[in-house]
Amino acid sequence: MSEAEERLRSVAAAFTDVPGVVLPAAGPRHFGTATLRVHGRIAAMTPHEHLVVKLPARRVAELVASGEGLPFPVDRPPMREWVRVASSDPDVWRGLVAEALAFVEG
Repeated sequence: MSEAEERLRSVAAAFTDVPGVVLPAAGPRHFGTATLRVHGRIAAMTPHEHLVVKLPARRVAELVASGEGLPFPVDRPPMREWVRVASSDPDVWRGLVAEALAFVEG
């Protein structure tokens, strides 16, 4: 398991009491990476050693404009509701994962 996957698992542990949350598992992977899901929908993942979260397009634009996030993916036209998090700080990850879970849960 990669360092980013371990960090996501650690951060995700804070959300075990949220109904429908499925923590990243050491077993089967989706898109070749660890994913955090809520009610079957991906809220966060760790491709290429980075945290990527699903957020409202407006929030993604804010994060990119502030330098706190980068467009995702970087090699194709970006998906408007996905952002690669620039920081590796677990507290930053925890906050953005909470936002992503709330957004995906709807």
